[in-house]
Amino acid sequence: MEKIKCIISYDGTNFSGFQIQPKKRTVHGELEKALQTIHKGEHIRIHASGRTDTGVHAIAQTIHFDTPYDIPLENWKRALNTLLPDDLYVREVEGAPTSFHARYDVLEKEYRYYVWNEREKDVFKHNYAYQFPYDLDLDEIQRACRYLEGEHDFTTFSSAKATTKGSKIRTLYQVTCTKRGSELEFIFRGSGFLYNMVRIIVGAMLDVGQGRRHPEDMVQLLEQKDRQLLGETVPPQGLYLWNVRYK
Repeated sequence: MEKIKCIISYDGTNFSGFQIQPKKRTVHGELEKALQTIHKGEHIRIHASGRTDTGVHAIAQTIHFDTPYDIPLENWKRALNTLLPDDLYVREVEGAPTSFHARYDVLEKEYRYYVWNEREKDVFKHNYAYQFPYDLDLDEIQRACRYLEGEHDFTTFSSAKATTKGSKIRTLYQVTCTKRGSELEFIFRGSGFLYNMVRIIVGAMLDVGQGRRHPEDMVQLLEQKDRQLLGETVPPQGLYLWNVRYK
């Protein structure tokens, strides 16, 4: 058996998320359908670095699969992209050691979230950024970001619907916000992320930017471990899985 590792990109707009679901169009489903065609009807299971929700995009998601076929790597890329839809693309294909696992070997993930901060709606950004029409204090947001860097229990910033059991402690190596023109770019790099964690953090940062909270409130929010202390989760379309790093 050969183990194949792929780096893929997708526009999440018309997918019901990554994870396979009956009668729904998913990234996982489209990939396995293409692999089944290549393997003449045999089901080939894929494994990903993690799932993304409906509407969330990926610049560099990582998957792996095992195959009985010995095909040149460039041919794998060509064959898969021929069969995949236009909103899903295999960027790179490489052989992986038999011990490699796309999910369990992750060292670091990077997510980015984009906010279009204008009063007037831009229909061309509707599926690719969160359109937020209110004034924001960037300096206060940047101060708040720094409180979230390092190792913390992120229970307050995790969806109450999360099914994952176990520790909610994660390490964030970078939490930053910059503004270019009308666009805010949040960057999050960390050892791992809880369900909806980035989108809940961005919502808290927008509260800070509007003066509804102080940057120092982040300390208390982390300590209290209560999702109900924060408002709604911001929409998915501003979120991008940007990169996954391995050993």
